[in-house]
Amino acid sequence: MQKTQKRTDKFAITVSLACAIHCLFVPSFVILSAGFLSITIDNEFIHKLLIFIVVPVSIFALYAGYKNHKTTSFFPAAIIGMIALVAAVIMGERLLGELGEQAITLLGSLLLVFAHYQNFQTCKKLECDDCHEKLA
Repeated sequence: MQKTQKRTDKFAITVSLACAIHCLFVPSFVILSAGFLSITIDNEFIHKLLIFIVVPVSIFALYAGYKNHKTTSFFPAAIIGMIALVAAVIMGERLLGELGEQAITLLGSLLLVFAHYQNFQTCKKLECDDCHEKLA
């Protein structure tokens, strides 16, 4: 179970960072490549797709970690991060403005990365303690 949890934490960190990178760099990429591309990628579709990946994977990884180490100290950061990401998609640019949407997405992504990193480190520490106990 711990290996699955660690893999999902790493995957969730990667996808959360992908949200931040997408939000910050795609507008620049689209502007720079507008003359070269004849098709455009629907930005809102990508946001929704990332949310449908990030939220379930995050919930699974954090729950799996909780089953291993019973620590919930970083759960508030994860919950706020997921809420921020979902809010950025639901409210979108028309309510928040481009800068507001980017700021909320970045904040949510960073909070989720923090929570998954803490979850990963807590499980890693637990596993090391178990290894030392087995050797003793």
